[in-house]
Amino acid sequence: MSSRTIKLILGTVSATIIACSLFAAGIAVGTVIPAATNTGTVLDRVLEESLPSAIDNETTASDRTELLQPFWEAWDIIHDQYVDQPVDDQKMIEGAIEGMLWSLGDEHTSYMTQDEYQQANMELDGSYEGIGAYVDTSGEYLTIINPMPGSPAEEAGLKPKDIVIAIDGEDMTGIDPSVVIQSVLGPAGTKVILTILREGEEEPFDVGITRKEIIIPSVEYEMLDNNIAYLRLYDFGTNTTRDMKAALKALLKEDPVGLILDLRGNTGGYLSTSIQVASEFINEGIIVTERFGDETQQAYQADRGGLATEIPLVVLVNGGSASASEIVAGAIQDYERGLLIGETTYGKGSVQNWIPLSDDNGAVRVTIARWYTPNDRQIHQAGLEPDILVELTEEDFENELDPQLDRAVQELLDQVQAQ
Repeated sequence: MSSRTIKLILGTVSATIIACSLFAAGIAVGTVIPAATNTGTVLDRVLEESLPSAIDNETTASDRTELLQPFWEAWDIIHDQYVDQPVDDQKMIEGAIEGMLWSLGDEHTSYMTQDEYQQANMELDGSYEGIGAYVDTSGEYLTIINPMPGSPAEEAGLKPKDIVIAIDGEDMTGIDPSVVIQSVLGPAGTKVILTILREGEEEPFDVGITRKEIIIPSVEYEMLDNNIAYLRLYDFGTNTTRDMKAALKALLKEDPVGLILDLRGNTGGYLSTSIQVASEFINEGIIVTERFGDETQQAYQADRGGLATEIPLVVLVNGGSASASEIVAGAIQDYERGLLIGETTYGKGSVQNWIPLSDDNGAVRVTIARWYTPNDRQIHQAGLEPDILVELTEEDFENELDPQLDRAVQELLDQVQAQ
């Protein structure tokens, strides 16, 4: 892997900026090529300083020059003949990168500008400024997965599956949702108007939201009635393992009869955090296996010494449970460590490397592996089927009912009575 790689991430669906760009293979991205230079000379110089070629590791510099010649011909034609001069070289490079990554046909391999890269890291780092909602950027429109508790989005009445079709009166049709999200984010105290398309509503409607600094909770926990412990994870970020262990210690002091792990709306994060989280509930064995393009693989074992490896366990999941959440839920399901209750998960079964580019030119997000559950299941675009299917309807949401949580409580009580 590149020495400049800063994280190995399973990829969040929520608030993660999924743009798509890539320059030409093997060229140091961010190098601005002056219009009035000899392309062959510049290409030779750039190739000498470039990363290994993505075309073929065995390809010589001469071969690369020949393969990339049409690119440079097009570059010169634009500079010589395009009507509106001067053109923006940096945007052209980013567009070329975008085209390269798009050609791979992988929705999770993408390019981010520097601003997008910073925004993508905010969620895992614990705070950002915006409306406070987990969102899905993989479809045609930006779609709400869940508003965060106590956030401006929740206070404004946004709901899961709300579709953002316009922002401040500007139609978002045909605009990449990863770009759209930049218009939703913004300085605390400023207002944004989202035009929402909601299932069951005949016409779109506007929702005005005042942005604020969003402090993203890592965990939430409490003791429920009937002496049942409840632990919710909101992400798999920098502080999740530390905060989760503290929560588990506090809960276990109460000697609960069972534990509910809530992963609903948790759209992922760091691979290492998913292993650490799963290890608190599974005492041994493989948690997940990565398989790479060169047919090698890496199996990750559970860490010994988990705090909650014996307590009766139920895991809540839904369509917003993705990536790292699916690793944890999949391992718990495969080892029959606990029941999965709720709805089918998102189906994010790949691992990405985020590689920052030189001179603050953003980052390339590259799918490097597929991951498999302990029972060798690949859940990409399929998701995990819960052991007990319980839907959360629009009516439930409006009436502040939670039949999924209610069923989880009942299942734990049934287990206790059966002992």
